[in-house]
Amino acid sequence: MLITKTYHDVPSKLDGGKPIRIYVISPVIANYPKAKFPGVVCFSEIYQVTGPVERFAGQIASQGYVVACPSVYHEFEGPEAIPYDVEGTDRGNRYKIEKEVAAYDEDATLSIDLLTSLSNCNGRIAATGMCLGGHLAFRAAFDARVLASVCFFATDIHSATLGKGKQDDTLIRVRGGELKGKGELVMIFGKQDTHVPRAGRDLIRTSLEDANIPVSFLEVQAQHAFIRDEQSKGRWDAALTRSLFTFMMEVFDRTVGRDLGPREGDDKEPEHVC
Repeated sequence: MLITKTYHDVPSKLDGGKPIRIYVISPVIANYPKAKFPGVVCFSEIYQVTGPVERFAGQIASQGYVVACPSVYHEFEGPEAIPYDVEGTDRGNRYKIEKEVAAYDEDATLSIDLLTSLSNCNGRIAATGMCLGGHLAFRAAFDARVLASVCFFATDIHSATLGKGKQDDTLIRVRGGELKGKGELVMIFGKQDTHVPRAGRDLIRTSLEDANIPVSFLEVQAQHAFIRDEQSKGRWDAALTRSLFTFMMEVFDRTVGRDLGPREGDDKEPEHVC
C-alpha cells in the first residue's frame, strides 16, 4: 500500500500556545479518496522523529493505518531530528528529564485528537513507540480511546526520572486500577537492555499482572533499541525486528483493524484440562 506524509502544527496549552509538530503518514489506495483507516500514534525515542522512526511509522501506515508521529521536544527546539551522536544523546536525555510528565500526556492527547479529526481516520486508535516512545505509548494506554499499546523497551518506568526528577506515576496509576477495562497492552524488552534491568522488568510485569491488565510481556535476546534500523550504535537486529513487527500488527489488526462492537460479558476462568 502506498503512503503519503504531511504534518500539522498543533497549539499546546501547557506551553503557552507554542505548537507541537505532528507528522502524519497515511495510506493511499488509488480511486478510493474517501477511504478511512484506523489510527496509530507512534512515539519517538529521545532523538525526535528520526529516519528510523519515520521508516517504522511508514511500515505501519503501509499496512493500512494513519500514523501520527509527534515531535516530543517542541518546548525546547524545533521539530527537526536530533543527531545520533554524543551531543545529541546528551541533549535528548536532558530534555527527557526537564519536560513535565503532564506535557508528555498533553502531547499524546493532542496526537489522538488530531487523528480522530482527520477525514481518513475512522477513530479507532492504537499506540506504539520505542525507547522514550515506548514509555509514552504505555502512558497513552490510559486514554480510553486507545484500544492497544505496543511498547518497545519502555525506558524510565523503573528509574522514574521523567519530569524534572519527579517520580513518574505510571505504575502507581496501574496499581490504582486506571488501566482496568482499557485496551490491550504489549511490553517488549531486550534481556540485555541495561536501561530497564531485570528488577525493572519484573516490577513492570508484576504490577500489570496484579492489576489484571491484559498484557503480553516479551523478553528477547537483544540490547536496547534493537529495532533502530541504522548502525550508529551497532544494535539493530533486522530479523528480530521483523518478527516483532508481525506480532505488533497482529495485535493492531485484531484490536483496532476490525470493529467488533462493544465488549459484553466477563472473561471465564480457563479450564484446567489437557
